[in-house]
Amino acid sequence: MSKKHDAIFDDVLKGLDAKPEAEQGRAGARFLARQSRVADRLSSDTQEKTLRWVDPADCRMWARHNRAYDLLNEDNCRDLIDGIRAQGQQEFPAIVRRLDGDVPYEVICGARRHFAISWLRANNYPQFKYLVDVRDLTDEEAFRLADIENRDRADISDYERARDYAEACKLYYGGKQKAMAARLEVSEAWLSRYLQLARLPQQIVVAFGDIRELRELHARALKPWLSDPDLKARVLEEAAKITAEGARQPGAQIMARLKAAVTPKQEPAEVKTYRRSRHEAGVRVQQKGGKVRMEFAEGASKAALTHAFEAYLKDRFGG
Repeated sequence: MSKKHDAIFDDVLKGLDAKPEAEQGRAGARFLARQSRVADRLSSDTQEKTLRWVDPADCRMWARHNRAYDLLNEDNCRDLIDGIRAQGQQEFPAIVRRLDGDVPYEVICGARRHFAISWLRANNYPQFKYLVDVRDLTDEEAFRLADIENRDRADISDYERARDYAEACKLYYGGKQKAMAARLEVSEAWLSRYLQLARLPQQIVVAFGDIRELRELHARALKPWLSDPDLKARVLEEAAKITAEGARQPGAQIMARLKAAVTPKQEPAEVKTYRRSRHEAGVRVQQKGGKVRMEFAEGASKAALTHAFEAYLKDRFGG
């Protein structure tokens, strides 16, 4: 601390009556703590945060928020709702920006917390408020902050994340995947897989119904099929059929159907039976994949088998 600041504090303390040693010790500790806080602020070793308790109705989601707010409900936010109710308040602040307009704040991170507090207030817990950390952020900074907070969260789907990355790549990084990967500190290969997912035809996305079922690994499996015009047409045709059926299906089942649409159908095996009379089982001959398989009962007589084999050879080679 500078001599000027020391002089100010000396002047304030000068002339005070002497106090007991213990009280002097406490006062000295308070003085040192205050002196330390002032020094920290002057040296920029600490960062001030503006935390506020607000009505969630005074907040709206950022248009580029990476979570689909309309997919939030009581069931998938139940753990958070119960946790906040048990604690008596929200423990971790959401990150918001100030707005000029009817709604004062824009939520950058904290959609689930916003939903949970809103749900509690609407369900007999009006005392709960939304804890927010007010920041001054550019859109690119807001995107990176939201990505850092949510990158490893299992409750944000691959498709939500992929869609967010694709939009950010265009808006903030001039469409340059390499520059974006460097800024996010991820590999280009990792980022590329999510951008590939974001580029899936809308027919396929709609076929999955629930975007939470659509995974990055699905995009990898679909990529070679979508690169071939003929196979792509088959995939999109099957996707349209799935959508028309209207029934929600698990992602694995949808992928199985799309795979079947591009897999060549195997010709059914040709099966013939050779016998002396209709009362005998005879010899069953199956031809498939360039191979011939014969089956007959263990107790078949020599005469019956001879007749059946001769009939097969005649059928095969003529004569």
